[in-house]
Amino acid sequence: MSDGHTAVTRTRSELGEALCASSFAHDCGLRDIIDRVGDRWSMLVLAELVDGVRRFRELHRLIPGISQRMLTLTLRRLQRDGLVSRTAYATIPPQVEYALTELGHTLTGPMRVLADWATEHGAAFAEARRRWDAADGKTESIEAHPHRWPAPKSPSATGSGSR
Repeated sequence: MSDGHTAVTRTRSELGEALCASSFAHDCGLRDIIDRVGDRWSMLVLAELVDGVRRFRELHRLIPGISQRMLTLTLRRLQRDGLVSRTAYATIPPQVEYALTELGHTLTGPMRVLADWATEHGAAFAEARRRWDAADGKTESIEAHPHRWPAPKSPSATGSGSR
């Protein structure tokens, strides 16, 4: 390995520095946070709680496709991580409400940035995936899994190109 190559691989970008202070850190806590907010349901639950307190059934109705069990597990995980609070009232029938904690509210800014990015680049993201699937000869494609993003305006020809 050349000295130049070693120097390049040891250079950290500003983003890399922000992600982990130690260049030798294998797990600087980021993995736990990405595991939590990057799973299938957590961001959707958090997004529904941005507007205020919600009951379980209300969350279940607002998040299409989530099962009661998965919503329960997601809420418990978000509570464990300090992002969501649960308040149970001694009424008949029992009433339970969920809300973002102070820590949970600090995620609304990054969530909005990601949502804005998805809105701006979602169609390009979907088109890249469609091209990849077409070039790879996969039978399963983006069309089989509808996305929120609009379909590309004009399909581009796929070449034999590399990924």
